[in-house]
Amino acid sequence: MEKGYRLSAATGLHRGDRQYQQDQVMLLAHPRVSGCVLGVVADGMGGRTGGRKAADQVMLTARQLFERFAPDSDDATGLLMQIAREAHLVIKLTAIAAEQEPHSTVAAFVVNPGGECHWLHAGDSRVYHFRGLSLVRRTKDHSYVQMLVDQGQLTEEEATVHPRSNVLMGCLGTEDDPRLDTHFVSQLQIGDTLMACTDGVWHYFTTEELGAVLHALPPREASEFLIEKARTRAMGGGDNLSLVIVQVEALPEEKATPASSAHAPLR
Repeated sequence: MEKGYRLSAATGLHRGDRQYQQDQVMLLAHPRVSGCVLGVVADGMGGRTGGRKAADQVMLTARQLFERFAPDSDDATGLLMQIAREAHLVIKLTAIAAEQEPHSTVAAFVVNPGGECHWLHAGDSRVYHFRGLSLVRRTKDHSYVQMLVDQGQLTEEEATVHPRSNVLMGCLGTEDDPRLDTHFVSQLQIGDTLMACTDGVWHYFTTEELGAVLHALPPREASEFLIEKARTRAMGGGDNLSLVIVQVEALPEEKATPASSAHAPLR
């Protein structure tokens, strides 16, 4: 990044209209290296406590491994893969011991000093990357309806209201090793926003709406607005909601300069 920048961030978590909270969210600043952060959301599934235990395990694994991560020498994609694989294994072992069937999605990103970003997901929790109002890229769900979209049998809009929209094709804790998709952004830019969220959030918004909110509001206000609006649109039938938002901002003395918007868009 040519100019100095800072990261502004917030998390949000709400039980929605469910009896139990099975989502978990975490935002960590690296304990030793300034400018390195980890954001994680997990949507647990499996009985009253099984889903929460699975989501908790994702957070515990992420925290432990991130504390040992060395941004200058370690591979951030490798870190995210290790988090997912280790959490997956422990969740499977928990299922055997407890005679439950806990599972969890995961969507996580690491921002390294200098502005490179790595992300990973399994299931239908998502990571979005916006530049201003515009979507640069988002994750593609590991779900039954996404498979139908890929095959041309459904549109994205039809998939959202499909009766089997919550059926996953993969997540952590399953018998088979989960599909883990990763992505690398070589250079975040001033005006970029990252958001990881569970389906209790994204299900109620178009991509354009998300971009508009994240562009117009700082992270804390955006988090509160999205949770409140999702709950309103769910009309009493909403899922757990969790999200983590990180915005790349110019330093105060540089906010008035237009240079931050002059970079070529990522491809």
